Amino acid sequence: MAAKLSFARALAASAWREWQHLRRSPWDIAQTVWIPCVLLLVVALTFGATFLRQIPVAVVDDDQSSVSRQLVRRFDAAPGLRVAARPLTLDEAQAMARRLDVYAVIYLPGDLARKVARGETGSVLTYYNASYLATGQTAAREVAAVVQASGAELGRLRGGRVAAQAAPVRVQSNAMFNPERSYEHFLVGLILPAILHLGLALAVIGALGRELRDGTATSWLDASGQRLGPAVLGKVLPYGLLFMLYGVCSLVWVAGLRGAGVAGSAVLLLAGMGLMYLAYAAVGLLMLGVTRSMALALAGMGLFAGVSLAFSGATFPLIGAPWFARFWSALLPFTAYVELLAQQGDMGAPVSVSLWPLGRLLAFVLLPGIVGYVLFGRAARDPRQWGRR
Repeated sequence: MAAKLSFARALAASAWREWQHLRRSPWDIAQTVWIPCVLLLVVALTFGATFLRQIPVAVVDDDQSSVSRQLVRRFDAAPGLRVAARPLTLDEAQAMARRLDVYAVIYLPGDLARKVARGETGSVLTYYNASYLATGQTAAREVAAVVQASGAELGRLRGGRVAAQAAPVRVQSNAMFNPERSYEHFLVGLILPAILHLGLALAVIGALGRELRDGTATSWLDASGQRLGPAVLGKVLPYGLLFMLYGVCSLVWVAGLRGAGVAGSAVLLLAGMGLMYLAYAAVGLLMLGVTRSMALALAGMGLFAGVSLAFSGATFPLIGAPWFARFWSALLPFTAYVELLAQQGDMGAPVSVSLWPLGRLLAFVLLPGIVGYVLFGRAARDPRQWGRR
């Protein structure tokens, strides 16, 4: 008969028991310490280049005039571009694009200088590789910026007729919330929490599922005074604290050391991070309660959490997406956290705006957590459910 323990002592006993297991298990230490740290470091170093620079492009100059030569020099001087080739024909340039020697082709027509001198609108044609969408679009945007910046100087060749020929309406686009268009800020800020929430979920399933697989649920509950609630929370506590530490470090790296800081409330961001981890722990508890199998629960969590980044709406837009994609996105706690991250990390949104994603994260903790608690509790106290892989 297990001694009656208070909630705090039962939680501490379960947490200490899990910590002792971690100290004796090199595989679990690797899963929760070495592998996450290595992955975070690799991602940070891989995307350490803040901007896309020196994208190779090909320029086909059919004009061969002072205007076209000036544009070519400006293209090559732009930080985002590198004129890697000057083929004679578009066919040659397209062959280079197919070989991935260049990611965009710039074509300067033979009448470019003549149109500029007459006060007409000359055309610079850009063909970019949409199979490599980010790289190709960045190259096209750099080309447009160079041409626009060259407008005033080219206008002098029109004999001062620029104002008379100016378009009545023009578009001026300005980026909000990531004006530098930093790929490091965008990608690393998303990939790091995506890695961490998956690692936390797998660690929690491993910790709880191990007691069913190895038939040690009775000794585990006895150590916690047969109090299932604090016993479960004690299992989650070491991993929650560890991955919160990783999360804080990743936030400091992205926003503090490599960015301009948190635009909104860092407290809300940390609260959302903690709720996201609890939400995935709750979903893992539910999967264990339903399957009674650590292997099946790990596989299910890999499918559920492993696609979170793709369905979050941050990398691939959900506007106009099939209903299943939008439905699946709504089921993911990571989607709510990404919304909170954008609002408080980049946009500096009011606290009231972020209450909705925080409320969704809390719902993800409570709903699967309560159902999973009941189902897992039955399995933990029924020896017939033990021993499954």
